[in-house]
Amino acid sequence: MAKYRVVYTQFWDDPRVVEEMTPEDKYVFHYLLTNKNTKQIGIYTITKKQMAFDTGYSQETIQSILERLINKHQLVKYNLDTREIRLKIGGNSILFASGKPVEDCMKK
Repeated sequence: MAKYRVVYTQFWDDPRVVEEMTPEDKYVFHYLLTNKNTKQIGIYTITKKQMAFDTGYSQETIQSILERLINKHQLVKYNLDTREIRLKIGGNSILFASGKPVEDCMKK
């Protein structure tokens, strides 16, 4: 069964996205919202090597972009030990759109 994630088109009109993010930030954040590893609650395991491979960036570039997404934009958190990423906006947007199925997933 195919997976899909709701990404609001308003993403591209958000002032933080338009005024504060570089094109690379936008691309990688959008990738983090929609890649094959995503989960409904916005927390999933992914390596920096996988991110680099999927996006075509070097691991050093991914590290730099992740640092901006974590520290400057405060949109993600990344645990180096477990290689889990948490999308702050992604989880909330998906939860709003998906309702009870996501609530059930979160309880598990």
